[in-house]
Amino acid sequence: MVTSGIIIRFTFAKYAVCMKKSFILLAVFQCVFFALLAQNNNIPPIDKSPMDMAYYPVNYPVLKIQDKITESLAARVIYSRPQKAGRTVFGSLVKYGEIWRLGANEATEIEFFKNVRIGNKKINKGRYTLYAIVNENTWTIIVNKEIDVWGSFTYNKSKDIVRTEVAVQKTDVTIESLSMIFEKATGGYNLIIAWDNIKISLPISF
Repeated sequence: MVTSGIIIRFTFAKYAVCMKKSFILLAVFQCVFFALLAQNNNIPPIDKSPMDMAYYPVNYPVLKIQDKITESLAARVIYSRPQKAGRTVFGSLVKYGEIWRLGANEATEIEFFKNVRIGNKKINKGRYTLYAIVNENTWTIIVNKEIDVWGSFTYNKSKDIVRTEVAVQKTDVTIESLSMIFEKATGGYNLIIAWDNIKISLPISF
């Protein structure tokens, strides 16, 4: 009986060692497999300027699932958020007097879910691209009908829907990442765009 117990414990120990080795080998194979899969599918790393979006009404998707909607969906902006990273932004990284995609990577897009007015110009509901021409005291905000474009390399002025000038405001704090948010206003809402120590407010009315 003693001998049988010793044999059983020995056999179980060998089995446990074998299982441990099998699990280790399996883990190694899984790591290699997923590494190869990532290479084969060209899965990109996290972007230095991550994509983000803002809604009006603010936090609309959250309000929707909480059943707290008091206004219908009016607008959404999708943009990439470059970082200041110690650089001088306006007048250097973003050059004065030149077309800017209002972010990084793909040109910023705005979608209106109802007809609006910007700078006394009627804009039908739909998707548009936003650009800006930045100067020290004013920005020219451009709504353009060509969508799904990367950067501003193929910007075509003939496809502009409206251009409107807005005043530059100084901020009390330095904003590290380009940020956009909508805020409620009389007769509509404003799109706030802020980065570094600068912000502008684009009025949008119904």
